[in-house]
Amino acid sequence: MIFWKIILPLMKPALITATIFQFYWKWDDFFGPLLYLNKPRMYPVSMALRMFADPGSTVPWGPMLAMSTLSLVPIFIIFILFQKYLVEGISTTGLKG
Repeated sequence: MIFWKIILPLMKPALITATIFQFYWKWDDFFGPLLYLNKPRMYPVSMALRMFADPGSTVPWGPMLAMSTLSLVPIFIIFILFQKYLVEGISTTGLKG
């Protein structure tokens, strides 16, 4: 009962902050999926963007920038939705007491 009434409400901002950071790191991961994924349809956004730029020819910068912008939309949405918890989790992690 003490955990559910006292400890968990105090830990909620820190847990949400850790979850958001974990999502950001996994969203931008490049080398992990490069090692263990074999099917191109399973690649994350960062690898799909890299495969779109063909080193043997010119890079179509317009579509590349459009895809890069669209890949940032989920990160912005998560930041806007959880901004209060993110700021609270970062500001309270250094406090003693």
